[in-house]
Amino acid sequence: MSKTTTYELRVMFGDCDPAGIVFFPNFSKWMDASSLDFFMQCGVPPWRELKESHGIIGTPLLEIHTKFMRPATYGDTLQVRTCVESWAAKTFVQKHQVFKGEELLCEGRETRAFCVHPEGGRLQAIAVPDFIRERCS
Repeated sequence: MSKTTTYELRVMFGDCDPAGIVFFPNFSKWMDASSLDFFMQCGVPPWRELKESHGIIGTPLLEIHTKFMRPATYGDTLQVRTCVESWAAKTFVQKHQVFKGEELLCEGRETRAFCVHPEGGRLQAIAVPDFIRERCS
């Protein structure tokens, strides 16, 4: 199992629909932000540095599953708890749990891959670098 990190955010009025509840795509936006924040908190260099040193441009999203349990509204402070649930050769699954205090509001899983973009070529998934897996465990 990997480390678990926490990304905190405050829900703004513009994050909500006319009924005053968070518009569902915003949870995906926050999970995406928490994905990058997870690697930063684990000591992985920013993507721009990894592009220079290893050619890695980031971790594009391949698949997402989200389950909503409770709503959130503006003024709420939320915590997104993120970990890597499983590692495969070229992909990994991140689990995100969105909490308001101790109440679980939403849970999502994202399948991602570390990718390079060779000059003149298409994006390519690469083997998960050992140094990244080690920093995240």
